[in-house]
Amino acid sequence: MQALHTAATGMAAQELNVQVISNNIANLRTTGFKKQTAAFQDLIYEHVRRVGAQSSDQGTILPVGVDIGGGVKTVGTPRSMTQGTLSQTGNDLDLAVSGEGFFKILMPDGTFQYTRDGTFQMDNQGRVVTAQGNPVQPTITIPNNASGISVSEQGQVSVTLPGSSTSSIVGQIGITRFINKAGLQPVGNNQFTETPSSGAPQDGTANSEGYGKITQGSLEQANVDVVSEMSDLIAAQRAYEMNAKVISAADQMMQSTTALFR
Repeated sequence: MQALHTAATGMAAQELNVQVISNNIANLRTTGFKKQTAAFQDLIYEHVRRVGAQSSDQGTILPVGVDIGGGVKTVGTPRSMTQGTLSQTGNDLDLAVSGEGFFKILMPDGTFQYTRDGTFQMDNQGRVVTAQGNPVQPTITIPNNASGISVSEQGQVSVTLPGSSTSSIVGQIGITRFINKAGLQPVGNNQFTETPSSGAPQDGTANSEGYGKITQGSLEQANVDVVSEMSDLIAAQRAYEMNAKVISAADQMMQSTTALFR
């Protein structure tokens, strides 16, 4: 019976939906995390009677057809790149982007990855790096005798050196944007890589036209709405249960049909 296969595709789809929702909830407190949703499409139809077909020799046309659906398929798990709320930390090297753009990170193999997680620190060379020790681009080195680290909304990094009453600029943190930021490939560690879908990276200056500003002493929180996620989870569970009931009903119908022909 085709209903068994159709309902099975529905159960598989909702299982994936629950997996996506659970990942969103698990990352509720992950800095810079962007939530995902599961997107579905119906499968190809079996056209028993095509709509618009001629139904008699006199030329009458069928106003409706008989189309038997084959179920559902997953077409993607698009990521929502909406802005998360900013949470103040007071740490000099905690940075958040308000608006468009990502921090650019140099990886050990010479490639670049991009992140909204501005939880930066200094390594043993004084460089501003991520939690994994990879330098933020362009590379910025803080002198070991410097104090009073200041980062402007444009990403300009200034420090106060001994014997000086004025601050000195030691570097500029860049911002990178993409034409289709939802097309970035997540690779873990709160980072993304470019893809043909995202388009080429466009490096620029923070707080300039088309680029967000940098806020020092703050971090961007995940854009996950826990109430919405719990509502979606309940809906996914109900849909899964209904598909399971369809399988049970179809199985009982098959057993009844088999018993009639014994």
